[in-house]
Amino acid sequence: MDQNSQRSVADKPSNTVKEISIHELRKRIQNGERLFLLDIREKREIDTGYIKGAIFLELEKIREGVEEKIKEKDVPVVIYCGFGIKSLDAGRILKEMGYKDVYSLREGFEGWRAHGYEIESDSRLSSEELIRYSRHILLKEIGLEGQLKLLNSRVLIVGCGGLGSPSALYLAAAGIGTIGLIDNDCVDISNLQRQIIHRTEDVGKPKVESAKRTIEMLNPKVNVVTYNERLTKDNVLSIFREYDLVIDGSDNFPTKFLVNDACFFTGIPDVFGGVFQFEGQLSVFYPRGGGPCLRCLFPLCPPRNVVPSCSEVGILGVVPGLIGIFQALEAIKLLLGIGETLLGKFFTLDALTMNVSTYKAQRNPACPLCGKNPEIREIIEESPQVCEINER
Repeated sequence: MDQNSQRSVADKPSNTVKEISIHELRKRIQNGERLFLLDIREKREIDTGYIKGAIFLELEKIREGVEEKIKEKDVPVVIYCGFGIKSLDAGRILKEMGYKDVYSLREGFEGWRAHGYEIESDSRLSSEELIRYSRHILLKEIGLEGQLKLLNSRVLIVGCGGLGSPSALYLAAAGIGTIGLIDNDCVDISNLQRQIIHRTEDVGKPKVESAKRTIEMLNPKVNVVTYNERLTKDNVLSIFREYDLVIDGSDNFPTKFLVNDACFFTGIPDVFGGVFQFEGQLSVFYPRGGGPCLRCLFPLCPPRNVVPSCSEVGILGVVPGLIGIFQALEAIKLLLGIGETLLGKFFTLDALTMNVSTYKAQRNPACPLCGKNPEIREIIEESPQVCEINER
C-alpha cells in the first residue's frame, strides 16, 4: 500500500490500526481488490447514504456480531464511520479478535461524500436531498421518516412581513414541501429594516412574488403557492383547507382573529406571533389538539388604536426576526410531533432586558368560539374600522 495513504495509530504492532485514504480505498474498489467494507454507523446515519458493498454493524455490536458477518480473518477489512474517529476504536477491537489486515477510513463517510465519490441509498430521497437534509436525518428525533414528513407537509404563512420572512426562509431550508404565502401588499423600502426575505430591488413589487423568488433561490424544490390578495371571510376557509397548519405573521388584529377562527373551523393549528417595539409574543392556538384559541384569551377584537402602529412608534427589526424563527420552530415540532410545543402556553420576550416568560394559556369554557356554548358558529370578519392596527 502507498505509504502516504496509511499511518500507524497505535504503539504496539499487534494492535496497529492503519488508516487508508478515501482515494486509496476508491482505487482498490475500482481495481476489484477483495476486501470487506464495514460500516459501523447508526441507522439514521446510514439513511443519509453509504458506500456500495458495505456490511452494516453498529460499533457497540462489533464483538458479538462481526465474526458472523466477516468469517475470513485474513481478508483486508476497511472500517468506516462518519468522520474516521470511531472506526479506529472498531479497528482495535477487530485486531484483538484476530483479524490480520484492518484499516480505518481516514475522513470517514463524510469525507468520501465530500469528494463526490459514489454513494448508495435505500431511501426515497434523491442524492441531493440526502446531502441537503443530512443534518436533520442524523437527529434521532427526526431521522429519515421525519424528513419525509416535512417534505410532504403544507404550511401557509399569512403575511410576508417581519414575522413571515424568517418563518418562510427557515421552513424552506427545512424542506417543507409546500409553502403558501398570502399578502396583498407591495415591498416598501421601509420594510427592508426587518422583512429580510425582500431585497432593495424588490421595492414596489408584490411581496408574495419577492418572497417566492427568495425561497426558490434558497431551496428550488419547495413548492411555493402565492395568494396576492387580502385574506377575507370569503376566501379564508377554501385556502386554509389546503394546509396542515398556519403561521400567523399578520400585522393587525382583524386578520389575527380571522386566522384564529378559520383555523378552528378547519381544525388546524394556528402558530401565533406578535411584536411591538422591543417585545414579542408567541403561542400555539389549537383547540382540536387540546389547547385554547385566541378568543379564549381575548374574546373580542380590541378597540381601534389601542396600540399604535410601528410606523408611529417604531420597531426593532431583530424582534420580529426572533419571533418568526420561533414560529418556524413551533411549526416543525407540530408537524413532526416532537418536543414540547407552546400549545396551552403564552410566551413573551422583552428584547431590551432579555426577560423571557411563559404563562399557562388554558381553554376558556365560556369562549365565544370554542367554548361549551359557542356564539360564533361561522366565519365573521372584524371591521378594520373597529380595531385595525397596522404594523407597516
